[in-house]
Amino acid sequence: MNKFEQLGLSESLQRAIIDLGFENPTEVQEKAIPLLLEQDIDLVALAQTGTGKTAAFGFPVIQKIDANNRNTQALILSPTRELCLQITNEIKNYSKYEKGINVVAVYGGASITDQARDIKRGAQIIVATPGRMQDMINRGLVNISQINYCILDEADEMLNMGFYEDIVNILSTTPDEKNTWLFSATMPAEVARIAKQFMRDPVEITVGAKNSGSATVSHEFYLVNARDRYEALKRLADANPDIFSVVFCRTKRDTQAVAEKLIEDGYSAAALHGDLSQTQRDGVMKSFRGRQIQMLVATDVAARGIDVDNITHVVNYQLPDEIETYNHRSGRTGRAGKLGTSIVIVTKSEIRKISSIERIIKQKFEEKTIPSGIEICEIQLLHLANKIKDTEVDHEIDNYLPAINSVLEGLSKEELIKKMVSVEFNRFINYYKKNRDISSQSSGSERRERDDRDGAPRENNSGGATRYFVNIGSRDNFDWMSLKDYLKETLDLGRDDVFKVDVKEGFSFFNTDPEHTDKVMEILNNVQLEGRRINVEISKNDGGGRRDHNGRSSGGGFGGGRSGGDRSSAPRREGSFAPRREGGFRSDRGSAPREGGFGGRSESRSSAAPRTGGFSDRSPRSSEAPRRDDGSSERPARRSESFGDAPREKRPRRS
Repeated sequence: MNKFEQLGLSESLQRAIIDLGFENPTEVQEKAIPLLLEQDIDLVALAQTGTGKTAAFGFPVIQKIDANNRNTQALILSPTRELCLQITNEIKNYSKYEKGINVVAVYGGASITDQARDIKRGAQIIVATPGRMQDMINRGLVNISQINYCILDEADEMLNMGFYEDIVNILSTTPDEKNTWLFSATMPAEVARIAKQFMRDPVEITVGAKNSGSATVSHEFYLVNARDRYEALKRLADANPDIFSVVFCRTKRDTQAVAEKLIEDGYSAAALHGDLSQTQRDGVMKSFRGRQIQMLVATDVAARGIDVDNITHVVNYQLPDEIETYNHRSGRTGRAGKLGTSIVIVTKSEIRKISSIERIIKQKFEEKTIPSGIEICEIQLLHLANKIKDTEVDHEIDNYLPAINSVLEGLSKEELIKKMVSVEFNRFINYYKKNRDISSQSSGSERRERDDRDGAPRENNSGGATRYFVNIGSRDNFDWMSLKDYLKETLDLGRDDVFKVDVKEGFSFFNTDPEHTDKVMEILNNVQLEGRRINVEISKNDGGGRRDHNGRSSGGGFGGGRSGGDRSSAPRREGSFAPRREGGFRSDRGSAPREGGFGGRSESRSSAAPRTGGFSDRSPRSSEAPRRDDGSSERPARRSESFGDAPREKRPRRS
C-alpha cells in the first residue's frame, strides 16, 4: 500500500504520485502535508536540502487551489532561477491530472513580457524569484493582492543572497488573511524576523535537530598549505576514481579558473556560475545529470538549482563565509537516504571555522591527510583491475582476435596482465613518483584546540612574519581596509593571513606569515591593474607597532591605518591603480557579523580589484549577484589568467 494514501491527498494527486514512482513520504512530507490539508494555518518547516520540501508544500497547495478561478491564488518564492524552474516543473508533474491548473515561472534571464502574458492568460500558481517578482509588481504586470497562499522556499538562502527588502515589499503587497508557509534548512535571525512580522502564530515542524546537518552525510577535512589547495583537490579526485561531485568556490572567477585547470589536467569537469548564459547553464547541467561531468565546480548561488541524485561528494574548495551556507552545500549529497561525504580543504588560518561548523551542525569532522602518491597509485590500480573485470565483452572484436593474438603471442598470462595494467597505471606512478607529499605538517586538532581555548582569532605580531613593500597606496584610492581585502582576494588567503597593513600616499606595507612569501612574490609581481604592473618587494622594516585584528594601529610604526589612506582626502588620479566599483568601495567591514556567521565577513569584493582576465563580482551580500532583471547582466565566461596557485606539473590525462 502506498503510504501517501494515508496523508489525505486527492485521487488525482495519488495517480500522479504513482506515475512519479513515489512510495513512502519523507519525514517533512509526513509532518507537513496532513497539517496543511486539514487546517488553514501558517507554517514554519525546518528541514535540510534534499528532504522533499517541494512535495511537502506542492501537494497541499495544488489540492487547495480552485481550478475554476483563473486569478492568481498562490505565490511561491525561491532564491534562484534554476530552483524556480525546478519547482515549476515539479508542480506541473504533481498536477498533471488536475484540469485547469496553470503554473507560471517568473525569473530573470527571460522575457518579462512573455511571463506577464502567461500570467494574464490565467495562472493560479506563480513560482518566482524575488527580484523579478518585485520588478513585475512595480510595473503593474501582476496582481497578488488576492492570493490565499504564499510559500517561501529556501527562505534562509533568499535572505542570505540579499533579498530581504524584496521579500518584505512583496509580502506587504499580499493580503493579511492569507496563509504563509515558510520552508528553510536553517533559522537565522532574518528568517525569524520575517516569520514574526508576516506570520500569525505559525506552527513549527522540524526534521532532525534545528540547523543540524543530515545524518546521511559524513564530514571530513584536509589541512594543507594555501599554495597546495588545487593539488589537494586533484589528489582527492584521484583517490576517489568514481567521484561524482560538486566542488564549491566562493567567487565566479575562482569557479571558472578551477574548472579550467581541472579540464586542462584531464578531468571531466565544468564550471557553473552566474556569468554563464541560461543556454550554457542548461548545457552544463544536462551533461552533469548524464554523468558526462564528474566534477561540477560551482558557486553557492548557481548550485541552488542543482537537484541531481547520487552525488557522492561535496568538496569545499573554499569554505563559505556563513555557516548556514555550509549546511546547504553538504545537502547536495547524501540524499534520498543514500550516504554522501562532505570534504573541506582547509588552511591553517581557517581551521577554527571547522569547530564553528561542528557546533552548528551538531556533527564532528574527521581530520584526514591528503593521500600520498603511492596510496593513490594503489587505489587506481585496484580500480583499473575491477573495471577490467566488470567490462562487458563486445563480440564485434571477435573478427580482430586472430591479429591481436598474433601480436601478443609468446606472452604468459602474468606478463600480459602486467603490460595491460601498466598501460594505464604507469601514467600515475610516473606522475606521483616525482611529486612531494602535500599534507600540512601542523596538526589540525591541536590548532582547533588552541583556537577554542583562545576564543578569538589569533593576533599577529611581527615576530617571524615577512613584511612587504608594494607600490600602491592612498593615491590609488586604497585605505588599509580595502587594500587588505584586495590582497586577501588576489592571493587567496584567509582573513587573518594579511596583517599590519600600512597605507601611505604612493606605497604601502603589509605582513604575512613566512609560508606565504613565495606565493605573494610570485602572484603580485605578475598582476596588472588597469594596464599597470604591481611591484612587491620584501621590506627590511619590521612594521614597528602592532595592530589589532581589525588592522587599527596601536602605536609606533608607520601610523597609517586610516589617516594615510582616507579615500575622501585622496582624489583619484588618472592612470592610477584605483580599483573601480559601482558606488565606490565599501568600508563597512567592521560592522557586526550576521548571526550564525564566522565573525567578520571575509568575502573579498573581487570587483574591487579584478586581476587580468578575471571575473568581476558585484554582489554586496554574496559572491555571486542574483538575477534581478531580464538577464542584461549576463556575460560570457572568460578565462582567468592569474589564479593564485603555484605553478603545477601536468598530471597524466585520464583516458
